Amino acid sequence: MANNKLSLENLPDLLTVKEVAEVLRVSPLTIKRWGKRGKLPAIRINSRGDRRYKKEAVLWLLGITQKQVSGESTTPTSY
Repeated sequence: MANNKLSLENLPDLLTVKEVAEVLRVSPLTIKRWGKRGKLPAIRINSRGDRRYKKEAVLWLLGITQKQVSGESTTPTSY
């Protein structure tokens, strides 16, 4: 059986409310509230208006940039 647990290294480009809540370890209702307050903007898809969240926005909320996830430093090196 495959391990489908999300980690920062294998996040899809667009995440569901449930996936974001799992990564951030908060309730799905909290994610929806953050969207309404503008803290975590949602993309609305389909006629039902389901929410999706960009991976970059979730990582930014965690204080992580894309390069740090892959193990690279984002701090410029001065010589």
